[in-house]
Amino acid sequence: MQDYFIERKSEAVMKKIKTKEDFAKFVEKFQAKEGFKNPLGFGIAVVDRGQLNEDKILQATYPLVNWNENFGSACVFLAALKECGEEIDFSKSEQVFNVSKKFLKNSLKAFAPFEEEAKGDKHKNIQVVKYLYHMLFDEDIDVDNYKVVFIFEDDAPKSVESVYLKLYALSLGKAPLRSLNLNGAFGILPNVAWSGNTPIELDWLRENEIALKLEGEYPIIDSVDKFPRFLQHIIPADNTRILDSSKVRMGAQLAAGTTVMPGASYINFNAGTLGPVMVEGRISSSAVVGSGSDVGGGASILGVLSGTNGNPVSIGENTLLGANSVTGIPLGDGCIVDAGIAVLEGTKVSIDEINVQKINEVNSQKLENKETYKGVELAGLNGIHFRQDSTDGKLKAFKSNREVKLNEELH
Repeated sequence: MQDYFIERKSEAVMKKIKTKEDFAKFVEKFQAKEGFKNPLGFGIAVVDRGQLNEDKILQATYPLVNWNENFGSACVFLAALKECGEEIDFSKSEQVFNVSKKFLKNSLKAFAPFEEEAKGDKHKNIQVVKYLYHMLFDEDIDVDNYKVVFIFEDDAPKSVESVYLKLYALSLGKAPLRSLNLNGAFGILPNVAWSGNTPIELDWLRENEIALKLEGEYPIIDSVDKFPRFLQHIIPADNTRILDSSKVRMGAQLAAGTTVMPGASYINFNAGTLGPVMVEGRISSSAVVGSGSDVGGGASILGVLSGTNGNPVSIGENTLLGANSVTGIPLGDGCIVDAGIAVLEGTKVSIDEINVQKINEVNSQKLENKETYKGVELAGLNGIHFRQDSTDGKLKAFKSNREVKLNEELH
């Protein structure tokens, strides 16, 4: 098999690949190298650095995220880095490299058979490399602000760049919610002031406060947080509506047709929806809401750190959480939690014998016949309507007879 590298001016330069067949052979040869591992995720990012500490990465923006896909492009990037003298260590869970002009040039040589096709939705990795190559050569831009990032194993992230790559994978729906290891992410991401899409070091603001304010140049600060907002990085589906950008955090996942109203609504990172959902309440981190459900005004779905005993909460399809209700257990399909009610794992719920029978008819998991149940015993069951008896104050459950249906025109 022919070699795809040539020596030129005492440095290794990738030889131009002329045909798609040769490209396939190049990928096969590279993947056959001892210790090779396809990355779980990879991409080229532009980073924002600290205004005082240039070594401090505040944010990483990815124009394109590859997740369990495009392994040919991964081979090109890895080979191009290798020929730039970088050490590729597949035993590490992640690696971050500087993008150089030589790396981009070598990548384009390998991508040559597909360059003419690289437009629209086709060959987007080539589009990224080509655009960046021309941008860096046409303008005097610091290449140190561009990184190529690989995640080989889903271990706890070790860099700002890998945290953002995982948040992108979640928000773009390339990785299922609750499927990625984000342990330690809060310790890695710096707390910054966000002015639009620009992160600003708080120490820089303090150091320059007098001058900025006297000159009328103090920035508008939208928030102070370790995470940016969802809409700072993600373009939602055409039929998805977010009426207040502060209500959805980066790393959340919104299925097409989701509507997030202003007011008491909020969707945290690693949480979100699986279909068209009306969100007027709070979906805490790790909580997932099924298609056709309605999270009413001020309703709260608890996260693993806020009252669920560490158990993530899933809400089924066509389920209604009434205004100001609190849900701390998983719910199945077609459930209703009345306004103002809290259903937690230890909450005592009364169900009469007739409704136990009706609930058992629509569930494979059967309830034993008894007067009182703990909330955790009802977790995940379909068709339950939780209500508070106004005469004795007891929380009671019935087989739901109401159909929860969203307005299709709104979703």
